[in-house]
Amino acid sequence: MIRDAFEALDRLVGGLGTAVLALFAALCWGLVGAACLIGIGLPLLPSMLTLTRLVADKERARLSRWGEPVVSPYPAALPDAGWRTTLRAARRDPATRRDLLWLFIHVPSGLVLGVLGLSLPIMAVRDATFPLYWKLLPTNDMTTGFGIPVSTWSGAIATSLVSLVWLAIVILLGPRMARLQALPGRRLLTPHPSVDLSERLARITATRAGALRAHAAELRRIERSLHDGAQNRLVAVVVLVAAARRALARDPAQAGPALERAQSAAEQGLQELRGVVRGILPPILEDRGLSGALSALASGCAVPCALTVGELGAATLPLSVEATAYFTVAEALTNVSKHSGAQHVRVKVAMYGDTLRIAVEDDGRGGAHEGDGSGLAGIRRRVEAHDGSLKLTSPPNGPTMIEVELPCVS
Repeated sequence: MIRDAFEALDRLVGGLGTAVLALFAALCWGLVGAACLIGIGLPLLPSMLTLTRLVADKERARLSRWGEPVVSPYPAALPDAGWRTTLRAARRDPATRRDLLWLFIHVPSGLVLGVLGLSLPIMAVRDATFPLYWKLLPTNDMTTGFGIPVSTWSGAIATSLVSLVWLAIVILLGPRMARLQALPGRRLLTPHPSVDLSERLARITATRAGALRAHAAELRRIERSLHDGAQNRLVAVVVLVAAARRALARDPAQAGPALERAQSAAEQGLQELRGVVRGILPPILEDRGLSGALSALASGCAVPCALTVGELGAATLPLSVEATAYFTVAEALTNVSKHSGAQHVRVKVAMYGDTLRIAVEDDGRGGAHEGDGSGLAGIRRRVEAHDGSLKLTSPPNGPTMIEVELPCVS
């Protein structure tokens, strides 16, 4: 129960934060609405819709951390086709109306419940420590949390016992208050049954097709590696061993060099086979985990690399996600070493809820793009195969930032 109370306090404070954002958005709506009365506020309405969507998405993300995920009903950004077209599209969109309704409900309810949830533990601490400082207070402030005057030491000590009442209220009512605060978001911020999800389905279909293409490309890469490398080495071993056998029959002194060449070819073939295996799934992931594997990549990078890995032990990462994260960082560090001319590179990996976030930033020349043969398109295919996202920021003269998000929900 104590743990539930702390979790409820965290949720209430988070709801208070989104309620403050909602209050700001509501005030902006009031100002823009007043401006619309004199005809100058209409072009600002699309910006207000964007602000409302951002605040609602913050609440969706908050609710998703504490229960069933709240999926955004918006398949894409607001259309950039003039404010009249944007307003017509928003007027037909039920999700926009539901966001606005939630906004004006969450302002009072989120603020009141959030402030109340935050004040209860503060009152408990205040009354528990009251005997320590009550003599220092002005006479008018010598009261318990319930407003009862205190003028004696026995009353001050009794006030410390009142803190137990506050704690009981926190434990019993905190989770209920958190659920009540989240109720409008749970009811209004989810996709309406009438929302057309065809575009979202098309995007998922495209993602799955991309995953199949990435899988086929990986199979072709493995086949080429085996055919052009290990297979040729094995053929050479067979030829050299046959030559050694013939040499043993004719001139045994010539058999030794042939066997040495066969052994060398076999060792090279074994090395290439190990390279193919590492390309499929690096053994270091199994041996040292994602954190250790990334540390090995950072230490082996030609450019000084600062690696920061957040706490991953509490999260159960699917092996495919770990492999994708490893190859993403490996490819990004290879690009930095070969193309960027950077002096330093920073890699940050951390869990945020059920999402693994990776950021690789270097101070190189910038100007990177996916069509320059740098392997970024391959990274995107791997990432999107997991319904993840990749964002590349690389202005001329740098810096270059690659941000990847990989959902870890199986």
